[in-house]
Amino acid sequence: MASAQGQDDAGTLARVDNPYEGAQVYVNPDWSAKAAAEPGGDAIADEPTGVWMDRTAAIEGTGDARGLRAHLDTALEQANGQNIVFQVVIYNLPGRDCAALASNGELGPDQIDEYKSDYIDPIKGILDDYSSHENLRVVTTIEIDSLPNLITNVSPRETATEKCDEMKANGNYVEGVGYALAQLGAVPNVYNYVDAGHHGWIGWEDNFAPSAELMAQAANAGGSTVDNVHGFIANTANYSALKEENFAVDDVVAGQPVRETSSWIDWNNYADELSFAQAFREQAVQAGFNQDIGMLIDTSRNGWGGAERPSGPGPETDGDAYVEGGRYDRRIHVGNWCNQAGAGLGERPQTSPESGIDAYVWMKPPGESDGSSEEIPNDEGKGFDRMCDPTYEGNPRNNHNMSGALPDAPISGHWFSGQFQELLSNAHPPLTAEEKK
Repeated sequence: MASAQGQDDAGTLARVDNPYEGAQVYVNPDWSAKAAAEPGGDAIADEPTGVWMDRTAAIEGTGDARGLRAHLDTALEQANGQNIVFQVVIYNLPGRDCAALASNGELGPDQIDEYKSDYIDPIKGILDDYSSHENLRVVTTIEIDSLPNLITNVSPRETATEKCDEMKANGNYVEGVGYALAQLGAVPNVYNYVDAGHHGWIGWEDNFAPSAELMAQAANAGGSTVDNVHGFIANTANYSALKEENFAVDDVVAGQPVRETSSWIDWNNYADELSFAQAFREQAVQAGFNQDIGMLIDTSRNGWGGAERPSGPGPETDGDAYVEGGRYDRRIHVGNWCNQAGAGLGERPQTSPESGIDAYVWMKPPGESDGSSEEIPNDEGKGFDRMCDPTYEGNPRNNHNMSGALPDAPISGHWFSGQFQELLSNAHPPLTAEEKK
């Protein structure tokens, strides 16, 4: 792999194979200060995290967070002449998060023109101003939770929502993602990674290949081509375990495959994010993406450590007992996503940890809420989703199970001290003495 950004034959800036190779990664001082202010937070306050552009106002900066230009200036200061990766989440589609009210956005379903002119174009303009910095590599995470919703949460499925049906019909998710890829991909030091959901969302056969095909459609929409996609990111802001080491989907217990008999696996082809991400990369190539695409995995909250972490599989009496006794991921249901109780920090950010994986990243900053546990009026366009209510008994998307959410949570993106402390306590790998210094 190349380790430095250089010039191509035409004398313009050329992208490297893996932007994380040979580079440090930006530490967001705004997040770092909040982490360091928590008891024990110094242990991870110097870890790199993603910067979220979750509404138009975030571009210029809000009360407790600097804007995009200020972040980029700070990144160049941190780089001190060396290579640095700046991670930014592009997250403001019209009709955003059609299946989850907690992360709804400011733009209505039909406001595609505003998305382009008021959100993407200003971001692109700022990034253009930093495009000549050969040591700066901008990694974008493109519109999490958008395209997978058009596969799993549309009619005639039981999990369909009216809003997801509307976004599929109007085409604005596909058009918006394509436009973002085209505009940001035109900046020579930008590396676009499209959100690919997670194994517990699109790991089933009915979802897997269709998701890759839909992403190829979006990559060729809005003036884009697949050349604007450097790779994909899995598990963004989610909790799916990186590796389930105590069982595999093709294990046979009591004479039957656990893929068929375990209610947790439930016929899924994948049990964890590493196997899913590596397979999805191959599927994306089959769908028309370039052979050299890479994958990122968000490991910020999928450690599932602590005293309850199993040391081996469950009893081999039946598939359910075998998997339930051995799984690291202790969510009540794999469809649960909001402020999950028992979660811990996962693998620390690292480069090229496995074949096909460009990096493990903390794209979701630990300690930032997924959504409020009760309705909280706000001016950020964020609604109240019952999946963030610990008393909620579920819906078709989590097979009518309890939500597993922590109580007393603020609106999405706001600091949640209670969750941060639990993430520290349940970290896996556990925090070392060196980290705690």
